[in-house]
Amino acid sequence: MLNKNDLQDINWKVTLNDCSRQPDGSSCGVYVMKIHGSLELLGLIIISLELLMKLQWLGLRKFLSHKRTLIKAITLMIMLAEAVTVLVRQTNHFRVTRALRPIFLIDTHYCGGVRRFVRQILQSVPPIIDMLVLLLFFMAIFSILGYYLFHDIPGNIYFAKIQDSIVSLFVLMTTANFPDVMMPAYHDTPWSATFFISYLIIELYFLMNLVLAVVYDTFTGMEKTKFCKLLQHKRSGCVHAFKLLISRQSSTGISIRHFIGLMKYYRPHKRRRDIYLTFKSLNQSKTGFLSMEEFYDIYNFAALSWQVKKEKDHWLDSACGPCSQIGQGIHWLVTWKWFDYFINTVIAGNGVWLIYETIMFSNDPYYAEWASHTQWVSVVFVCLYSIEVVLKVLGLGPRDYFTNGWNVFDFLVTVAAVVGCFTELVTNKFSLAIVIRPIRLLRIFRLKARYRDVFGTLFVLLPRLFSAGIVLLIVYYFFAVIGMECFSSADLKDCCVGTPVEAFYSTANDSLYYYYLNTFDNILMSGVTLFELTVVNNWFIIMEGHAYSTTEWSRIYFMIFYLVTMVVMTIVVAFILEAFLFRIQCRRKMSMDTFEEYVFSNETKLSVAELELCYSRTRNIIDAMPTYSDFHSEDTVVYVGKRLRSKHDLYSIMYKADIEVWLEKNGRLDSEDATVEVE
Repeated sequence: MLNKNDLQDINWKVTLNDCSRQPDGSSCGVYVMKIHGSLELLGLIIISLELLMKLQWLGLRKFLSHKRTLIKAITLMIMLAEAVTVLVRQTNHFRVTRALRPIFLIDTHYCGGVRRFVRQILQSVPPIIDMLVLLLFFMAIFSILGYYLFHDIPGNIYFAKIQDSIVSLFVLMTTANFPDVMMPAYHDTPWSATFFISYLIIELYFLMNLVLAVVYDTFTGMEKTKFCKLLQHKRSGCVHAFKLLISRQSSTGISIRHFIGLMKYYRPHKRRRDIYLTFKSLNQSKTGFLSMEEFYDIYNFAALSWQVKKEKDHWLDSACGPCSQIGQGIHWLVTWKWFDYFINTVIAGNGVWLIYETIMFSNDPYYAEWASHTQWVSVVFVCLYSIEVVLKVLGLGPRDYFTNGWNVFDFLVTVAAVVGCFTELVTNKFSLAIVIRPIRLLRIFRLKARYRDVFGTLFVLLPRLFSAGIVLLIVYYFFAVIGMECFSSADLKDCCVGTPVEAFYSTANDSLYYYYLNTFDNILMSGVTLFELTVVNNWFIIMEGHAYSTTEWSRIYFMIFYLVTMVVMTIVVAFILEAFLFRIQCRRKMSMDTFEEYVFSNETKLSVAELELCYSRTRNIIDAMPTYSDFHSEDTVVYVGKRLRSKHDLYSIMYKADIEVWLEKNGRLDSEDATVEVE
C-alpha cells in the first residue's frame, strides 16, 4: 500500500498537465518542459520503487496474477518510456498517456471506495453494452431512413449526408436539438413529424429507460450476490475457527477458555467482562459450550458495546421535588403528539411567510424598506424554534436529545436561524436575511416519513456519492487531457461562419452567447467545458464549433464522452434508487422509522459471582466457568449490548428466505465434496 507521501506525489503528478503545454521552439518553453519532464520522471521512479518492493514481497508469480498491479506496471513502463523520450527529444508530442495517471491514484489505500465503485461499473458494463448496441442499432436504422426521406428537402442541413443524419439523430436522442431538427421536414410535409415522434418514443422513452432498468437489475443482482458470498465466507470462517477451537475434552463445543483466547486476537481491546457477556449471549443453550450454530452469530455479538442497563427514569428525578415534577411535565409536553402538530404548523407558517416576503421583495422596489420594520415576525419564529429546543432538551434530557439524529438536525438548523436573526438585527441588511432565512425550511424534512427516507438515504449514500464524485473527476481528467491534446489549438472566435451555430461564436458586441469560451486550453477550462457537455443542454453547439474549427471526426470524441458519462450517471442513479427502495422496504417490513430501531441490542444478566470472576486478576479462574449452574443468584446485574445495524444485518432480514435456500444449497455441495474425498 502507498503511504501519504506517495499519495501526495501521485496527486502532484496529476496536476502537472498545464506545465507541459508551452509553445514549441521558445527557450522558456523548452526550459519549462525540461523541469516538467524531470519532475514527472521523479514521480514515476518513486512509484516504480513501490512496485519493486511489492514484487519482492509477493513474488513474480503472484505479482503477475494480480490484475490491478499488472495494469499499473504496464502503464508505468509506458509512461517511463514516454517521459525519457520527451527529455531526450526536448520536445512534446501527442501524449494521451497522461490521461492514465489516475490509475496510480485509484490503486492507493485511500481510494478503496473508488475501486469498489469502478469495479461495479466494470461489472455493469456487459449488460449496458448490450443495451447500447440495441440503442445504436435503432439509431442507425432511423438515420438511414431519415437520409432517404429528407436529404432532398431544400435547406435541410440535418440530413444532407448520411453522417449528418447520424449526428443529428444522436443529438436528438439527448433532445438538445429538438424541435429544430424536425422543423425543415415538418415545413415540407406535416406527416414527417411521425418519423421524429416514433424515434423519440423508441429511443428516448423506451430504450433509454430500459437501460436504467437493466442497470438497476444488474446492480441489485450484484449486491445480492456480494451479500451471499460474504455470508458464505463468514460461515466458512466460523467453521474453520470452530474446528481449531474445539478440544478433545469438549469436542462438541467451544469452551469459555478457548473463546477468550480467540477474542484476544479478534477483539484485542475488549475487556474480560465484555468477552464473557458476549460468550453468554451466544450460548443460548446454557451449556457452557458454544455449538456450531451458536458460534455462527459471533459476527453479530462481538461488536456489541456493553453497559449496565439503567431504568428509564427522567434525568431530573434526582433533583429536588419541584424540579423533578417540572421535568416530568415538560417530558409529557414534548412527547405529546399535539406538540409536534403545533411545531409543524409553525414551520408551515414560516414557509408561507417567507414565500410571501420573497414575492413582495421581488415585485415591489420599496418593500425592503418597509420589511425592515417587520423583523419581529422573523424573531417570533426563531424564538418559537429556540423554545422548542430548550423544552426538548429539558424534557428528554441532553443525552437522549442529542443521540437522536433528527433532534441534532433540528438543533443545527435552529442555531443557524438564531445566527441569521442576530446578524439581521445587528447589520440591518435585509438582503442578507433573505439569504439566511430559507435555512429554517430544512425542518420540513421531518414532517413526513417520505421526506425522512429521502434525507436518511442521502446520509447513507454520502460515502458512496463521494466515491462516485471521484470517479466522475477521473473521467473528466481523462477526457480533459485528450481534449487538450486534440483541441487546444482550436480558435473558436468568429468560427462557423455560414453555419447554424455562427451566432453562438460571434465576438460582436451584440452577441450574448460567448460560446467561444468553451475551450480546452488548460485543465480547468477543459473541466468547465466537459461539465457543460454533461448537462446536455446545447451540448451539440460546443461539438459543432470544434468540428468546424478542426475536423468533422472530432464529433466522435464528444459522442463517446456523452456515452461514458451516461453510463456512469446511470449507475449512480441505479445505486441511489437501490438504496432508497431498500430503505423503504426495510421500514415497511421491520417498522423501522426511528433511530432506535436501527440499533441492534441484546440484554444479558450477570450474577455477583460472575462479576467477581470477570474482574478477578487471576487468569486461571476463568477455567471455573464451564456451566452456569453455580451462578444462580437473585442478585443480578442486567447489561445491554448495542451497536448500529449494518447493511449486512438489514440484508439478513430482507433476504431471510433466500438465505435458507443458499445455505441448503451450500450444505449439499459440501456434502458432495466430502463424499468425493472419502471415495
